[in-house]
Amino acid sequence: EVQLVESGGGLVQTGGSLRLSCAAPGFTLADYNIGWFRQAPGKGREGVGCITVSDGTTYPVDSLKGRFTISSDSAKNTVYLQMNRLKPEDTAVYYCAAEMKDDYGCGPNLNRYSFHSWGRGTQVTVSS
Repeated sequence: EVQLVESGGGLVQTGGSLRLSCAAPGFTLADYNIGWFRQAPGKGREGVGCITVSDGTTYPVDSLKGRFTISSDSAKNTVYLQMNRLKPEDTAVYYCAAEMKDDYGCGPNLNRYSFHSWGRGTQVTVSS
């Protein structure tokens, strides 16, 4: 429904940084909550965190807090995932997804099933 486009992935060495972007041309992201998820080869889809864009509240998963930061820029209508001190275990396809802002999937317990629209993903590869 909402066409989401992730960008910013690539190949980075261990300890490096990447900033992923999530854009939705033709849609206002402040009307949604945006989640970040990732999926490594052979693994299930894992929550990274989310942001209630309308007020900027973020809910990073505890295991990634301190290395990953979610933010938004209303002027650019873009949500970001800043990833620092990357590890090989972070290698995955990273997706952003949207739920209606009054839905309940974005909070301390990130519920991916509440997110109705998904981007195609962007590959992040962290070399050892």
